[in-house]
Amino acid sequence: MGARIYRPAKSAMSSGTARTHHWVLEFVHASSREVDPLMGWTSSSDTQSQVRIRFETKEAALDYAKEHGIDAVVQEPHARKPNIRPRGYGENFATERKGAWTH
Repeated sequence: MGARIYRPAKSAMSSGTARTHHWVLEFVHASSREVDPLMGWTSSSDTQSQVRIRFETKEAALDYAKEHGIDAVVQEPHARKPNIRPRGYGENFATERKGAWTH
């Protein structure tokens, strides 16, 4: 039974980073998904693929995997480049602006 340990990326729908501070252990799909011929729903007999466990640190996730005999692969997060302007948000409302203010 394999798993991957990673830190989730921020949502593309917002600029916040609320759910990106924890590490997640997620099991790899052991069987393929099938489409139910009657209803058209996608199903699988693999219940482990539904399990996602959150941890405070990467070491805690690795310790859990080692205790339970889970072959875990760690995916390191990519660092995000900071978007810092010299004068910040207040620059949008500066009175000494040289050019015309447009959206």
